[in-house]
Amino acid sequence: MFTPSTIATVKATAPVLAVHGYAIIQRFYQRLFEAHPELKNIFNMRHQERGEQQRALAAAVQAYATHIDNLSVMGPAVERITHKHASLNVQPAQYAVVGEHLLAAIKEVLGEAATGDIVAAWAEAYQALADIMIAAEAALYAEAEQRPGGWRGWRNFVVRHKRAESEVITSFFLEPEDGQPIAEFKPGQYISLVVDVPSLGLQQVRQYSLSDAPNGKYYRISVKRESEGEPGTAGYVSNLLHDYVHLGTVVRITPPFGPFHVDMDATTPVVLISGGVGLTPLVSMMKAVLKNSDREVVFVHGARNGAVHAMKERLKASADTNRRLTSIVFYDAPRADDVLGYDYDHEGLVDLRRVAASVLKADADYYLCGPLPFMRAQVDALKALGIPDARVHYEVFGTDVFEE
Repeated sequence: MFTPSTIATVKATAPVLAVHGYAIIQRFYQRLFEAHPELKNIFNMRHQERGEQQRALAAAVQAYATHIDNLSVMGPAVERITHKHASLNVQPAQYAVVGEHLLAAIKEVLGEAATGDIVAAWAEAYQALADIMIAAEAALYAEAEQRPGGWRGWRNFVVRHKRAESEVITSFFLEPEDGQPIAEFKPGQYISLVVDVPSLGLQQVRQYSLSDAPNGKYYRISVKRESEGEPGTAGYVSNLLHDYVHLGTVVRITPPFGPFHVDMDATTPVVLISGGVGLTPLVSMMKAVLKNSDREVVFVHGARNGAVHAMKERLKASADTNRRLTSIVFYDAPRADDVLGYDYDHEGLVDLRRVAASVLKADADYYLCGPLPFMRAQVDALKALGIPDARVHYEVFGTDVFEE
């Protein structure tokens, strides 16, 4: 795909990107938003303010430079990004805009060090990656539109029910405004939802995992209120959803996307491991597997305490009445009225070594979801317990590049 000179030139810039990558990406976003302020409606501006998107993109660019001679290493990351782009309804023309400002930022930050050969090599490398992603996203759009009940782009849905799941998590049940069928999805996938954010004067898009099994009638998302009242950390969209989106409110969403989903054709055990609101896609997986197969399911969940443990009673009832489901709950800061043996099973952070007898199942697949530190700890624990990498599947909530 590349000439040997392009590969050598781009690969040689990897150490430079390790030092200057963040500054390049900072300048890239500044240029991009100055020239195209409408793109602020697509990017997560809270993550921009925290520098999270800048760090993630800088890491991705450096990884691309490092592995340009072996792009198969980048396959899983590219797949996650293309699904995310499809969920955001990214269009091919936007790649040219991004490429223009990325190359300009490289030249600005590196100055004379950005020789003509380096800029030309990066232009070729960027366009090749853009072509791969545009083609992959076109296939995702076509598949989403062609499936029964499917569509392309944004579609109006109505909030038909709203239910508090804990002190910080609320579920929203969404039905199509046009009354037409909705597409099935793979348990574990997510949708994008767009709302107006008056404090920014912008629209903002967020991805939310579908937290119920496919049912052909509605989509359910379960949203955590992010740090209400803390300046600089409160979620723009999550607080609006909790406080101002009620029964009858119309919202716009994209079709379900996401490469993280349970294999419904397998017959082997499923082990689900979640932290906090990371349980939402795993609940969808659990319900779908128990409904459509005879497979054994083990669900390990970690929460701070009972106040923030979402869907606690319904999940406990499922485990009590279904012999194929084993539920294991960790609370790292239980309240005085949280009962050991009823509300939770172990005190402390999730520690798979303490429950190895339950989670080590022959040929099981392990599905993990939660914050980045949680994910890293669980992946390390599974490796230490001898679980092959091919059996471990994960979804990180956030913008960080997760490298095992």
